[in-house]
Amino acid sequence: MPTESNARVVRHFQQDLGELKERLLAMGGLAEDRVHAAVKALVERDLPAVQAVLTGDGPINQLHIEIDSRAFTLLALQQPMAIDLRAIVAALKINTDLERVGDLAVNIAEASGRYLQHPPVKRLIDLPRMADLAESMLRDALDAFVRRDVTLAQTVLECDDLLDSLKNQIFRELLTHMLESPSKIEPSLDLILVSRHLERIGDHATNIAEDVIFMVSARDVRHMSADAPPAVQ
Repeated sequence: MPTESNARVVRHFQQDLGELKERLLAMGGLAEDRVHAAVKALVERDLPAVQAVLTGDGPINQLHIEIDSRAFTLLALQQPMAIDLRAIVAALKINTDLERVGDLAVNIAEASGRYLQHPPVKRLIDLPRMADLAESMLRDALDAFVRRDVTLAQTVLECDDLLDSLKNQIFRELLTHMLESPSKIEPSLDLILVSRHLERIGDHATNIAEDVIFMVSARDVRHMSADAPPAVQ
């Protein structure tokens, strides 16, 4: 029968794990906001907003360090087992994915800054759609992690093909503009880079969704169908 002391340890561990998840959600919110700000600055041709994204990654970097520290402390002091162990390992991996999303927002801002030195190539419609989808995937993947929701994680995986399709559509359209006018080649290439960065953000959301499936059901779906038989837990 568990002692009162053991019960306190369990409560303290669950509290610490809950705080770890809250910090991951906060970091995810920051990363999503930065992606949104970078694309918005591009669409609105707002150079000061582009510069704000380029210089505003301090809070994400601080959270990256804090979350790693929290997770390693839980691993070292609590020695969790089964799903709790997988949750902490997933948190460490998700932390890295979110930090890279922040870096990709900076990459988008860099490409946007170059693009804004030229006249507009075209009206930007599909890039904001890509951004909305990538941000939604990221948000849903983090919600799935907190709620341990495999079904929601699976919906994130299923969105990846649509993101790829939008990227390919953008490439084909911009290729047409480049063939029509050599002056549009350089700015078009920057828009193609933005689409690739958005695709990579979707890839990081997919990574998080795959980590959720492994955390909850001990199934590694990185190189197989997510409805494969579960591993031994």
